[in-house]
Amino acid sequence: MLDLTKLAKQIPGISQHLRGEAAASRQRLELANRLLFQTQARCEELVAFQQQWRDRMIFTAATPVEPLDTRLDLNSPPDSHTVFATDGSQISPSHHEIAYCYLINVGRVMLHYGQSLHPLLDNLPEVFYRPEDLYVSRQWGIRTEEWMGYRRTASEVSMLAEMACRWVNPPGAHFGIPNLAMVDGSLIYWFLESLPTEARDRILPPILEAWEQLRAVNVPLMGYLSASRSGEALNFLRLQACPHEVPDCTTYCAHLTDKLPCQVIDPLRDALVWASLLQPGQRGPLFRSSARILDLYSEHRIYFCYVHVGTEIARVEVPEWVAQNSTLFDQALSLMLAQVYKGYGYPVALAEAHNQAVVRGGDRIRFFALLEQQMIRAGLRNVGTSYKEARKRGSIS
Repeated sequence: MLDLTKLAKQIPGISQHLRGEAAASRQRLELANRLLFQTQARCEELVAFQQQWRDRMIFTAATPVEPLDTRLDLNSPPDSHTVFATDGSQISPSHHEIAYCYLINVGRVMLHYGQSLHPLLDNLPEVFYRPEDLYVSRQWGIRTEEWMGYRRTASEVSMLAEMACRWVNPPGAHFGIPNLAMVDGSLIYWFLESLPTEARDRILPPILEAWEQLRAVNVPLMGYLSASRSGEALNFLRLQACPHEVPDCTTYCAHLTDKLPCQVIDPLRDALVWASLLQPGQRGPLFRSSARILDLYSEHRIYFCYVHVGTEIARVEVPEWVAQNSTLFDQALSLMLAQVYKGYGYPVALAEAHNQAVVRGGDRIRFFALLEQQMIRAGLRNVGTSYKEARKRGSIS
């Protein structure tokens, strides 16, 4: 149990530290706005520098594809539309349980507006217990818990595409209704960078195949990031802040162990800067991500922008085929904003998908109880949890 009396003595120090950080952040924000104005004046030149010297740069900077002073009001959503969303949760494997296995549960949501149709709110659980599921990742040095998370990501996207395509495909009566497919979090799967090629080939291809299915039926895909900590857009300003003639980081700065000379506004984040520039219901300029993992995405490179959704600055990401279709992109943004308003600050479809997917403590207990019953019926003996797990569940406190 947490001792709040002892903890209270540390709170004043935290408050004082946060006040100092807030003052420093305001100064960095003022500098960032000045730097943004300077960068805007020579944006094309800096983009050319970025493309030419990309292999010599030691940081990742997004590329603006619209003027940096872009401020666009989002359109109102059409009366009739449908939103799809998925989210996932899991039960991790434990040697202290009655069986070493894991469960992935994907929540599915399909919400119809202006169509007098019932919504879909359900979840699809799947148990993994075979040796090839439990131990395949160990050949690449990946823990089973990590591998389970990667597989969950692929399952979420695959089920999202299956649900959306089944709705808009034959009989086809709903093809003309605007749609949006949403996932919680980024479409840039950074974890793929550290995976061996063989392991990556088991995760990324199913994801890209699902994206192709959505593209074929013209359902825009969007990743929604609340409270984003990304600084990818502001990293482009480092090209303006660079004191050298060209951004050849490998030559000029690779030997430096302290803060680089171009890091004049770190650790400022994108969302904080755009919060000072956007009004509710507006979006900022569109950027193309330069993350190197996207070289494996083929025609699905990721674009993003920041949107003032009223309660916060959200980062929204879409594949290239959505970003390059202005009609589809504008439609996706309008439906996203409507979802945020309906969800009182967070997309209601994503919130409901999470609620459908989440595995609570009682669910975990019932899952293993059901498994225990089946094992006993199968004639297995000495079925039960370890003494450690049993003692933890029965703590006297």
